[in-house]
Amino acid sequence: MIWRIAKRIASNGIRTEPAPDIGATAELESARIRKDLLDILGRSLMIRQVDAGSCNGCELEINALGNPYYNIEGLGIKFVASPRHADLLLVTGPVARNMETALKRTFDATPEPKLVVAVGDCGCDGGIFGESYASCGRVGNVIPVDVVVPGCPPPPLEILRGILTAVRRRA
Repeated sequence: MIWRIAKRIASNGIRTEPAPDIGATAELESARIRKDLLDILGRSLMIRQVDAGSCNGCELEINALGNPYYNIEGLGIKFVASPRHADLLLVTGPVARNMETALKRTFDATPEPKLVVAVGDCGCDGGIFGESYASCGRVGNVIPVDVVVPGCPPPPLEILRGILTAVRRRA
């Protein structure tokens, strides 16, 4: 059995594609983003991500920002555990009534000048949940929002664009 599999592997050869060539333009773009962050903030950007009641689809896309393809830590953007260390709140989901007070406290604990980015259709306009007995709806109904990133869920690149848009608006 194992020899039959080994023969098939040997006869087929390597079937994977070569890694894409990102070239020098991607390196120049990441250097420009790092420079913009340093010019605007004077240091790296610290983000506190808050799940206010989402289905976790947006969180999966946010987690993808940390993989080697997007590599936001290489751009000087880091996620922190405490809102007291954050420059920006990244909020996902429609705000559940149970999360309303927690989101307000998180916003109040974030030092000035603070930025808020609402991610996903639910964070932007309440999505399919809207406002109800269990949901406050969009993030903007609870705390002020600087930038919205629509999509269900939005791709990682759009989330990164939303973060950079918020930072550039601060300048």
